[in-house]
Amino acid sequence: MTATLIWTLVAVVVLVAIGLYLSWTAGRLDRLHARIDATRAALDAQLLRRASVTQELATSGVLDPAASIVLYEAAHAARQAEEEQREVAESELSQALRAVFAEPQQVEAVREAPGGEAAARELTEAVRRVPMARRFHNDAVGAARRLREHRKVRWFRLAGHAPFPMAFEMDDEPPAALVDRAA
Repeated sequence: MTATLIWTLVAVVVLVAIGLYLSWTAGRLDRLHARIDATRAALDAQLLRRASVTQELATSGVLDPAASIVLYEAAHAARQAEEEQREVAESELSQALRAVFAEPQQVEAVREAPGGEAAARELTEAVRRVPMARRFHNDAVGAARRLREHRKVRWFRLAGHAPFPMAFEMDDEPPAALVDRAA
């Protein structure tokens, strides 16, 4: 009788410990998914800011007409892109920015125009923040993916019905002339 009671008590303690561990893991996964949502919102805000600043600069009359058209169309496409084409549209905006601001003379021409110093500073800040926001988002996605790949998460379906997190892959290299001047 005593041995049965002891074994029953041990089994209950083990089951409670396993339950607590699984509950802790599910809570951790939930926090990671919340972090992904927050970092995605921050990334979206930075991408929108970069596109808005680019459109504002393109319509300001500071740039030559060809550069203005290239930047405006790329920024407009990035702002209007559907979720499936968002990474490509944002990469194309990065490429357009690098093409227009490939030479330091173009940046200097913008800075010398009335209101150009503020516009160039705002664009520089916007293009610097996008890679950081993307890195934070992709780090959160990587952490959640690593946890979701564990057997215990799959076997006990601890992720629930949450979609599998996807990284945001894009070309986010800023124009060298903008970054070099600001540094």
